[in-house]
Amino acid sequence: MSTYSEKPRSKFALPIMTVIYVLLIPFINWSFTWAPMWEVLPGWAFNPVTIVTGLVLVVRDFAQREVGHYVLIAMAIALALTAWAAGPELALASGGAFAIAEMVDWALFTFTKYRLSTRVLLSSAIAAPLDTTIFLYGAEIIRPDQLTGPNITMSIIGKMFGAVVIWWIVRSRFERKNVNPRDFQNNE
Repeated sequence: MSTYSEKPRSKFALPIMTVIYVLLIPFINWSFTWAPMWEVLPGWAFNPVTIVTGLVLVVRDFAQREVGHYVLIAMAIALALTAWAAGPELALASGGAFAIAEMVDWALFTFTKYRLSTRVLLSSAIAAPLDTTIFLYGAEIIRPDQLTGPNITMSIIGKMFGAVVIWWIVRSRFERKNVNPRDFQNNE
């Protein structure tokens, strides 16, 4: 039970962050099939979509707050849309990457007693390199030159930026309300 008040949600209210999450995944995945590579330095080109991949993690965290573990159903729907929009290979790569990230997230949130903000940062720091490498390896099958150092770097930076945003929101919210973040588990 929460010690702060929120507006009660109608059980028929549209989970807007979950809808955004379901639409964002296939859009970003589909973008990997056509987005041009940007060369910043000689030999250092990256797909600009890798920068915004961290946005998915931020939106997923908010979607999970809306629908709990049903976020996995939302992910399955998003992967089906990815298969339709970008092909089954990319959906498989994306699904594998999400599965690894979810397992890391679940393990940290289940077995550690760190503050919520700390778990957010640790989860991203551990999962981002794994998730990124698995996804870009799958994307490489569809479009050559996706599994590159610059793409991996930019994707991890994007994901960690998203994690820092969530960390800041969580820390600010708890500090402003004088609530101990350790009082909350996965749903805060």
